[in-house]
Amino acid sequence: GWVAFCGESQSSRNASDCGKTDTSACSTFLGATHSPLCIRNGISLCMNILLLFMFFFSLTRKGSRAARRNLHWQQLSRLQRFSAVYNGILGLGYTVLGFWILQERWRIGQAVIPLHLWLVPLFQGLTWTLLGLTVSLRTEQLERNFLRLWAFISSFFALFLTSTAILAAATYKELTTKIVLDLLLLPGSLSLVLCIRYSRKIEYGPIDGGDLYTPLNGKNELNLNEHVTPFSRASLLSRFSFWWMNSIMKKGWEAPLEEKDIPKLGMEDQAQGCYALFTERMNKEKANNKSRSPSFFWTLAFCHRREIMVSGFFAFLKIVTASSGPMLLNAFIRVAEGNESFKYEGYILAISLFFAKALESLSQRQWYFRTRRIGLQLRSLLSAAVYQKQLRLSNEAKMRHSAGEIMNYLNVDAYRIGEFPFWFHQTWTTSLQLCLALAILYSAVGAATASALIVIVLTVLCNAPLAKLQHKFQTKLMQAQDERLKAVSEALVNMKVLKLYAWELHFKSVIEELRKVEYKWLSAFQLRKAYNSFLFWTSPVLVSTATFATCYFLGVPLQASNVFTFVATLRLVQDPVRSIPDVLGVVIQARVAFARIVNFLEAPELVNGHIKRDISERENEYSVYIKSANLAWEGDAPKPTLRNITVMARLGQKIAICGEVGSGKSTLLSAILGEVPIREGT
Repeated sequence: GWVAFCGESQSSRNASDCGKTDTSACSTFLGATHSPLCIRNGISLCMNILLLFMFFFSLTRKGSRAARRNLHWQQLSRLQRFSAVYNGILGLGYTVLGFWILQERWRIGQAVIPLHLWLVPLFQGLTWTLLGLTVSLRTEQLERNFLRLWAFISSFFALFLTSTAILAAATYKELTTKIVLDLLLLPGSLSLVLCIRYSRKIEYGPIDGGDLYTPLNGKNELNLNEHVTPFSRASLLSRFSFWWMNSIMKKGWEAPLEEKDIPKLGMEDQAQGCYALFTERMNKEKANNKSRSPSFFWTLAFCHRREIMVSGFFAFLKIVTASSGPMLLNAFIRVAEGNESFKYEGYILAISLFFAKALESLSQRQWYFRTRRIGLQLRSLLSAAVYQKQLRLSNEAKMRHSAGEIMNYLNVDAYRIGEFPFWFHQTWTTSLQLCLALAILYSAVGAATASALIVIVLTVLCNAPLAKLQHKFQTKLMQAQDERLKAVSEALVNMKVLKLYAWELHFKSVIEELRKVEYKWLSAFQLRKAYNSFLFWTSPVLVSTATFATCYFLGVPLQASNVFTFVATLRLVQDPVRSIPDVLGVVIQARVAFARIVNFLEAPELVNGHIKRDISERENEYSVYIKSANLAWEGDAPKPTLRNITVMARLGQKIAICGEVGSGKSTLLSAILGEVPIREGT
């Protein structure tokens, strides 16, 4: 089988000779059974057979969201039409190449063996044409699981062929038709993945609680379905280039923007949509695991997992492209010194440097924008969750969480958690960038890199105790801020009483004392933060000094190539080292804020189980029926607030509740609403 597929072992010629004018080279073109080309084509054939099997298997199944109507060419999106044309032509190119190789071998009287020379292009052309046209034009009629699996396999397959084609082109210094087709395969796979992604739009039902959007004067000028941000319907190219902002920027250039000019957020970014997705996931977690309560952190991470992974990919791409700059500079200096590896290497390096910097800028913009968007969604979600929780708080929980503290959860804690996604990926990109920078330094100055590594490790170790102190001071600062806001809110709410009893000076002194305590913890936190900043801002200077001193003592030759590489790489070391204090500060603040909000969301709620909504026939003549009830605001109070209460109110009956101050009139009304727990009675 291997002999028929790969041919008998014989001396091979240049791999680029097959597919060119000299077709006789196809007979000896890496024909040995152990040749890399045969192994590569064998893997390609197996992948093509797997993709074809998945394709025919998907035809026997019904898609989960199958579209029962046939779309005309004009109804397809530009992305679908481009993907269909591009991949169709690409598959046709593979098919023509396979037939051409077979025809040329037949014409000059050579055998069809080895099969891999012409059979693999034929199979690949057939597979890519069928799958490319089907996925591009009939995405909604295919099953979701098939599409996801096919997207993963085809992307991996295209990446494999593209990388091996680049390696072959760099090795033989020539481009063949097969190599060009393999290089064009990765954009085709990317277009198919984008077709799969943007053909599955999220469908939202009608907005519940429409009365909440109706103003009391009856003039409802708010239309939630109109004037939505262009970002919600922008194409992929528009999102990458931020072209969707042109309309509002043009309007702002012509005249100052007003509130009516600002578009509304899309449903996926509104607090309603984010909170609905969060509650749905929480309910699923509770249903699947009733033994313990679900984790708020992992539920939030699961709701935004896709955007986190996409932004993480752009963060990784940014670090890799930024790290390629010193390597390209080193190669460019070698070319300038006359050490060219091949012809026109300088032009290729200049073009590569341009594309690397362009890709770095693009990936960085996408990284920052997507993480800021996640932060906006998290802040909206947590604000809605805090608001909904505040409506259901039990009386005991209201004693622990005052109105000032709840406002602090919304204004301070939710904001800090919303800022955290922007810094989240820097928790691992700083380490990755440092590792890449040290590897480049090692290739430039050799063993002298050890001194730079020692300085960085010592800097991080010196920062560890300061980070623990920062976490402690941040917690104390938030507690002091809660106490001050609680006192200020109580003073403002009861200002009339303060004026009547002339207690202004006393409350002023109390608030000033609370401000002094808050200032004490704030100054301690900022002072440690200043220590961190000083430590990390001086570390790049120490790194460069230690490295050059080590080069001097070890006798490492300092030439133009390694000196310029070292200077360019030093910036890669400076950026992550200088950002470590800010990253640590944001992580500490977000951790403290998240713990406070989770503590509030886990507070006990009102329990209305003691209220019977479906009354028996004996009691159906009453609208409100309370018999021998003992009521208490606090569950562990020694004495109930109201004892032996019996109230029977018929429909339409008017009842006056009379009593002196503090006798329990409001308690009785709150008990009817279910806000006061009942100990005994009905």
